[in-house]
Amino acid sequence: MKVSIPTPLRSYTKQAAEVEAQGATIAELLLDLDRQFPGIRFRMIDEQDRIRQHVRLFVNRERIAGIDEALVDGDDVQILQALSGG
Repeated sequence: MKVSIPTPLRSYTKQAAEVEAQGATIAELLLDLDRQFPGIRFRMIDEQDRIRQHVRLFVNRERIAGIDEALVDGDDVQILQALSGG
């Protein structure tokens, strides 16, 4: 399925704004992304397997709250990441 990558994470995907990944859940999809682009998952998911505070995940334009969300072929996944700093 298509996964939209935010600009702050594109250094992992060789600047690709959209990539393909597979998984029956968001958790599996993120593992596939990490297999293809090592280190990207840690930027989105914390040590307790929760979505980091500054990250928003959407499936078919609907925000999801956790990584156990089920996916089906053809779903469109979008990752948004807020910038922070001072």
